[in-house]
Amino acid sequence: MNSTRTASRAPSDPTALTLEQAAGLIRSRKLSPVEITDAYLSRIERLDPRVNAFITVTAEHAAEQARRLEAELMDGRWRGPLHGVPIALKDNMDTAGIRTTAASALLADRVPETDAEAWRRLREAGAVLLGKLNMHEFAYGGTSSITHFGPVHNPWNLEHIPGGSSGGSAAAVAARLCAAALGTDTLASIRQPAAYCGIVGLKATHGLASIRGIVPVAESLDHVGPMTRTVADGARVLEAIAGFDARDPVSVHADTVDYSSALDGPTASLRIGVPRIPYYATLDGDVESAIAAAVGVLEGLTAGARDVDLPPMPDFPVILAEAHAWHAGYLADAANHRLYDRVTLERLLASGEFSAASYIAARRELAIARHAIVETFADIDLIVTPTTPGLPEEIRRAQNPAEASGAEISVRNTFPFNIFGIPTISVLCGFSRGGLPIGMQISGPPMGEAAVLTLAHAYQQATDWHTRQPPLE
Repeated sequence: MNSTRTASRAPSDPTALTLEQAAGLIRSRKLSPVEITDAYLSRIERLDPRVNAFITVTAEHAAEQARRLEAELMDGRWRGPLHGVPIALKDNMDTAGIRTTAASALLADRVPETDAEAWRRLREAGAVLLGKLNMHEFAYGGTSSITHFGPVHNPWNLEHIPGGSSGGSAAAVAARLCAAALGTDTLASIRQPAAYCGIVGLKATHGLASIRGIVPVAESLDHVGPMTRTVADGARVLEAIAGFDARDPVSVHADTVDYSSALDGPTASLRIGVPRIPYYATLDGDVESAIAAAVGVLEGLTAGARDVDLPPMPDFPVILAEAHAWHAGYLADAANHRLYDRVTLERLLASGEFSAASYIAARRELAIARHAIVETFADIDLIVTPTTPGLPEEIRRAQNPAEASGAEISVRNTFPFNIFGIPTISVLCGFSRGGLPIGMQISGPPMGEAAVLTLAHAYQQATDWHTRQPPLE
């Protein structure tokens, strides 16, 4: 194998490429999988000590994958747009032979024997695994400051949180430590950190992408999805992971969709719904200004916006009861309690107080809410809200148990769309006066990923927010 023959045509810094750009160069042999993998590994070595996005860097594994995928290209075999593209995974996703910790001391030495289905599909599509990403412990919070492996830092301001629970995934993508990452989302955990780190975070319809092999929070609400720099990149990753999995109890049958082809679809006839209460209430001033400007841009791209009301939200017994059920065996042994962060432990112990009757009633309310949201789309095509009401807080504040144990206002605008189980994307729509990113959330009906991606992509083409880079260099 001869990777040197393409080196002279490779860009000086392959990590500056979007996934789509890198894929095109790899396919045309102007950039080799080995070159781009080496570039990312070098950048991780140089910058991650400041960001702390990675728990485990799989350098040798990635290099071996890259060499094998380069050899396949030389033999004329191209697996598709992810062939040779370096990605990383949130560390609650099982990887055979590579530790998967969920950022907890309890699982610090856990090495799975099988792969999570989402990673298996990415690997078969040709993705190179750079490593496993830091996160909020057991995905049970929104800061990524509560983790056995030290807090994750926001690349835009290292004193601030990146959000959570997929904070390492968002920070790694924003800092160009991987071309794309996978995150998981139960109440906010893809979209909130995407907003806080200025990237794209996509939570598809519940069950569209398999969550089998992922340490769960609550399977009734858990999602896995792409975190990328552009909407087009997110569409490519979604294409690879979407699809029915008979061994995943929440997986759904759905027609195969070419999401990338949907990106350039027409937007002029799309009708936008704006739910003022509570989604636009008590916003940070900079968020309010940014989202108003962003909605103005969308109104110019579509048939316009109108106020709408969304169905009321059920309470939280489903997530609390299901989270406790997974941890019950560990919690039964008091010796394990010291291996949980204090805040996580308190939340999980409190979650065990729900009766079977309460859980069954909550599941009924969840099903009714998912039926009700479908009716909302009779008169609109998409819903637009701020992703979060406020800005990422400082790490020192997020690590204060008195504050960390309280309800997180940051999930107010995101968790309803997990309840509804509908596709939702966060895209960067501006910055605060202090230079912190602000996200806009676009949501569609069940299986409405194509329209969500179409409008989000159109917004990125009409603006340049997504081209800006954190001041890490």
